[in-house]
Amino acid sequence: MSIGSPKHEIYKRRKSRNLAVLGLCVGMVLLVFSVTVVKVQNGGMIEGYDHTFRASVLSVAEDAQ
Repeated sequence: MSIGSPKHEIYKRRKSRNLAVLGLCVGMVLLVFSVTVVKVQNGGMIEGYDHTFRASVLSVAEDAQ
């Protein structure tokens, strides 16, 4: 029995499944990162929605009242 080389074929299947999960995780990270980059590049106001009053949502006519 040599050290470092798996004997059974289950290790090959596990490795391929682990690589598939790694690919999915990397894909999700890239998706979130790319959406964030696009939002920042658009330069619009980025505000969180926290159920509070936001004056930036009001129109100019409503501000005058």
